[in-house]
Amino acid sequence: MRLKSMFLACTLVAAPAAAADLAESIKADYDRRLGAMFVDFHRNPELSFKENRTAKILAKALRAEGATVTEGVGGTGVVAVLRNGDGPTVLIRADMDGLPVEEKSGVPWPSKVRQVGVDGLEMPVMHACGHDVHIASLVGTARQLAAAKDRWRGTIVFIAQPAEERVGGAKAMLADGLYTRFPKPDYALGFHVNSGMRTGTVSGSDALMYSSADSVDLTIHGVGAHGAAPHTGKDPVYIGAQIVTALQSIVSREIGPLSPAVVTVGSFHAGTKHNIISDRADLQITVRANDEATRKQLLTAIDRIAKGIARAHGVAENRLPEVKVSEGTPTTSNTPALAQRVRAAWTRALPSGTVVQFAQESMGAEDFTYFVQPELGVPGFYFQVGGTPQAAFDAARAGGPPVPSHHSPLFRIDPEPSIRLGTEAMTVAVLDLLRPAGSASGN
Repeated sequence: MRLKSMFLACTLVAAPAAAADLAESIKADYDRRLGAMFVDFHRNPELSFKENRTAKILAKALRAEGATVTEGVGGTGVVAVLRNGDGPTVLIRADMDGLPVEEKSGVPWPSKVRQVGVDGLEMPVMHACGHDVHIASLVGTARQLAAAKDRWRGTIVFIAQPAEERVGGAKAMLADGLYTRFPKPDYALGFHVNSGMRTGTVSGSDALMYSSADSVDLTIHGVGAHGAAPHTGKDPVYIGAQIVTALQSIVSREIGPLSPAVVTVGSFHAGTKHNIISDRADLQITVRANDEATRKQLLTAIDRIAKGIARAHGVAENRLPEVKVSEGTPTTSNTPALAQRVRAAWTRALPSGTVVQFAQESMGAEDFTYFVQPELGVPGFYFQVGGTPQAAFDAARAGGPPVPSHHSPLFRIDPEPSIRLGTEAMTVAVLDLLRPAGSASGN
């Protein structure tokens, strides 16, 4: 697909000299290029490991800022290295995949895309989680930092990561040599736009940011029969219904009440016709926890309950349910010292009231955590940027429509304040971490 020349042109950005200049420079860049880039990304989302068009646009944009760019890392991932003398290395990550969701958000730039995913199924595709904000901001941050080389020393590694929604892209990039083929970072940074936060705010925790997430595929094997003669078979729908109900007892009766946990059955498929008892039922389950002990306890209990209920209904030992974790990611936790340092830099550089206290509002998950696992020795800081105007929250409280959640077909983000603040917050963080020795703190 031909890329619009407006996305490929290199437009000069004046190097910001102070905080106010940085904000103005980002606004000018948004008006000139980033806003249109966001709209293009939103209209043309791509599924996990299928982000070919998106990757090409990002690779071209990052090359235009003087970075050495490598494509196809971990599938469709892009790695861009920008060097500026001796100093630390900072990694900036943005995820770029969309979701198999049909857009009903009402924005003037909706996605009408359909795409065949890695599972072979053709689905409607939507940026229903804000990754279009992340990648537009990645380009904006690269442009600001490339124009401000007099203010930092070291190396910046920009990565456009595939398949965050399948929690596989980070692992794939690491397996493809992200930390051996390219400079290993001294710090890793990333952010997520949050529809549950008002625009103009940014927050990040000293510790836990996101829960663990595991996708569990549960296959129940029954014995097919006529619907009028259920006694001659083993009904996997009935067995599955009991399993679904029993799974809810894990959180309510096995997990301590002060340990957050979620077990949600999101999909239950079986059978082909009214009067046929199927010989198989397939369940898809998402499992969330805030610590590894609880995570293990949840997964162990799912396996025990599924097989125990099948046994109770006379299913043979060699046909007990199959329980498989197809995707999974640990909790995402920030490095305390790094989190405190970045927040201090924000407090100095951003307008009063911008930096707000972090509060975990749901048990969402992130595969950014793979870049900062303890055994890798890379400190990490992942933060949130508000994406919904205060007026939308006020309207919801007054009885108007609720603010849509992430992954909803109604999901929408106010792009300009989200991209501008995401870019500014990230730029401020990197300038602080790569501040030349002997220079004064502050942005």
